[in-house]
Amino acid sequence: MSVAILTLAVTIAQAALAVAMAFAMVRMMRGPRAQDRVLGLDTLYVNSMLMLLVFGIRTGNTLYFEVSLIIAVLGFVATVALAKFLMRGEVIE
Repeated sequence: MSVAILTLAVTIAQAALAVAMAFAMVRMMRGPRAQDRVLGLDTLYVNSMLMLLVFGIRTGNTLYFEVSLIIAVLGFVATVALAKFLMRGEVIE
């Protein structure tokens, strides 16, 4: 019984994350300003990280957890760099 509930919950989570990724992609492509596009990119990497975590739970493979950690770190650095570029016009002073 618990395996069926876990499988259903993981399937629903993956579907919800796929819809969220589609909305983030639309915001990234059609954002009226650059700040909206950066926010869409930030949301997209968070959703992709969560999708890998859910997929790791489904398969039981720990490699997906390590890859999602790398995506989280690189996504944070990219978001900070893009925000600094939008604020000052340059990344490295």
